[in-house]
Amino acid sequence: ADMAGDTLRAILTNTLYPATLLNGVTLRIRADREMNRTRAAILKAYYLKNRNPFVPEEVLTVSLNQDSNHEAYVLGRLFSVLEAIQSDANPGINATIKDKYFSSAAATPAVIFPVLINLAQKHLKKLRGSNAGLVVFYEKQLTELCSRIGKAYPAHMNLPQQGSFQLGYYCQTQARYQKKEEAKDV
Repeated sequence: ADMAGDTLRAILTNTLYPATLLNGVTLRIRADREMNRTRAAILKAYYLKNRNPFVPEEVLTVSLNQDSNHEAYVLGRLFSVLEAIQSDANPGINATIKDKYFSSAAATPAVIFPVLINLAQKHLKKLRGSNAGLVVFYEKQLTELCSRIGKAYPAHMNLPQQGSFQLGYYCQTQARYQKKEEAKDV
């Protein structure tokens, strides 16, 4: 199948985007565990055109939707916060949790998140000595996000739910970088 041709045809005829577009971008995200602006834009465009109950409109916002309680989106946000905690506890770390766990966290949260939360507790303990204020900031974020998840992490998430997870991760990460830039400008 010709993904580019099928996608262009869908755009020109204002019809649904081909599944090959979603599969292509999903494979790239899994292969290099990289969630960038282009991939986020493709996911959003795909799900805005091809409506799916697992990817509600609230997760397709341009910037971070802090009010969303959509489980997969919140899990993506939580993953981003856990990654931030790790990198603040270990500046200059070569391989982050994203390199090791991103795809499996999106697919099987119940298996991966307990491991990541335990790891985060160790990182927070390490940070407590040098930056207690940052620890409080992260603990508030963790509490807030975990309170939106319910009693247990989902055992499995389907492809559209993984898309919501990836968008939550991307938006939370972008919001974090924006805050850092704003702090530099002050």
